[in-house]
Amino acid sequence: MPVPLLFRPALAALLLITALAACGDGKQAATLAAGAPLPTTVPKGTTLRVGDPVTKVALQLSGELDAFSFDIEWANISGGPQTSEAFRADALDVGAVADIPAIHATWTGLPVKIVASKFRKDPLAHPVYELGIAPGAGVQTLADLRGKKIAYSPGQAQGALVLRVLKKAGLTKKDVTLVELPSTGDVYPNALAARQVDVAPLGGVYIRRYLAKFGKDGAATIRHGLRDDPGHLYVRTSTLQDPAKAAAIREYVAAWARASVWAYEHPKEWIDGYYVKDQGLSAADGQYLVDLAGEPDLPADWSDAIARHQETVEILAAETGNPVLNARDLYDLRFQSVEADAIKDGVR
Repeated sequence: MPVPLLFRPALAALLLITALAACGDGKQAATLAAGAPLPTTVPKGTTLRVGDPVTKVALQLSGELDAFSFDIEWANISGGPQTSEAFRADALDVGAVADIPAIHATWTGLPVKIVASKFRKDPLAHPVYELGIAPGAGVQTLADLRGKKIAYSPGQAQGALVLRVLKKAGLTKKDVTLVELPSTGDVYPNALAARQVDVAPLGGVYIRRYLAKFGKDGAATIRHGLRDDPGHLYVRTSTLQDPAKAAAIREYVAAWARASVWAYEHPKEWIDGYYVKDQGLSAADGQYLVDLAGEPDLPADWSDAIARHQETVEILAAETGNPVLNARDLYDLRFQSVEADAIKDGVR
């Protein structure tokens, strides 16, 4: 029921008081209402548990790792399944993922909110994934996917990409054979090389390595021509009800944005510090990945991103039988300008 005009000022005041209670004497208010302004001061003694290993390294290299006004417990967790499991165990506050985990978490009864979004400028020229083609599979265009065996990982970005690619090609799951495989490590490249599958989405350095290792045998990759660039920070909805945690998350989102830009603007330091020393890759692999990613885009307006997310929701819902969600409900719009403001102002 809509709030009568007479009571709206009182309601707004109540929400503001709830938020300000978290910023006053360090005592935590009982609950931060969903519509209340984000607190900007983190109470003493606050700890944020973060699963974002890439940003941890970027913050260390940029000199910002020890500049937070609160303590961070870093977890070596990445990807939707691990992050959602940690959320359910109350072992994590913030996770770094693509666009699919928030959808599946909601469908499985885990209320979450996206609090930060990052994309790639010129995303079609800098895709996250390419379609790896097995030697002899005879796939040169998306139309050639009909009748092929395609690696599929439900609940992850690669799996959603496969469904979107099929839709673009005018195909359905009935026109292909989806082979469920985890998308971790060398699983997809090895499955392609062994002809266990004909097609698999490959990302990052695995594109380069697959072609280098099996190109002589006829292995190839093709571009899918779709945007596949979303990267998000998401949290449990219940975590944002804690004013201290909400304020800490706001501060972390700002630092996350600055770290993303820092890595792009300092490619040599990023390649050496992250790809070579942290990940054990060669400098050539690091340069390849930097070139592949291109410049980050951290928009102050999430409208277009939400619209694209809605399309993904509807594709997944149709294929899985889950209800269609309103993608806007997956986002906490109070954080919408935090990234852009942090980059523009360079302030905490």
